[in-house]
Amino acid sequence: MTAETTHHTESVDDDRRNFIHIATGSVALGGAAMFAWAAIDQWNPAADTKAASALDVDVSKVPLGGEIRVLIGGKPFFIRHRTEAEISAAESVNTSILPDPETDAERLRPKADGSFNKAILITSGSCTHLGCVPVGPAQGNTGDFGGWYCPCHGSHYDTSGRIRKGPAPANLPVPNYRWVSDSVVNISL
Repeated sequence: MTAETTHHTESVDDDRRNFIHIATGSVALGGAAMFAWAAIDQWNPAADTKAASALDVDVSKVPLGGEIRVLIGGKPFFIRHRTEAEISAAESVNTSILPDPETDAERLRPKADGSFNKAILITSGSCTHLGCVPVGPAQGNTGDFGGWYCPCHGSHYDTSGRIRKGPAPANLPVPNYRWVSDSVVNISL
């Protein structure tokens, strides 16, 4: 018997091969992109952390001449309802003599209509010297200028939260806040 050899010629479909390579590459690229997105997204703060970094405060509950203190993200903030006398005292200061010159108006944030509520002052509750929490009207000590006094090292702040005396290098910072309504502010870190 004779052995016959048969040769088959296969034709290569270049279009099909290119499609398979492109499809495989696209799936691999999509998978890499999804992995990268998940890896980067896990660096974002969790929803509970985001919720703890902002607070809506009803400022109508703050008594005239008094203040409330709130914690946002573990940091203290003062919300003071200033009297007309405190507002006048804050506005009458010659800012050129201050260690950290800022007018009272520069320390306020506008409401949605562009007007200012001069009676409500919101500041950080951490002394700019070493981070102690100053005392104020709620504790019966407003320092030499009617604002806050830091008993740790003797910094005195006025009724606008500006440093007036002592080792603190700067005013009590004004946090990011916006007026949600005429009586509610949203303070965020």
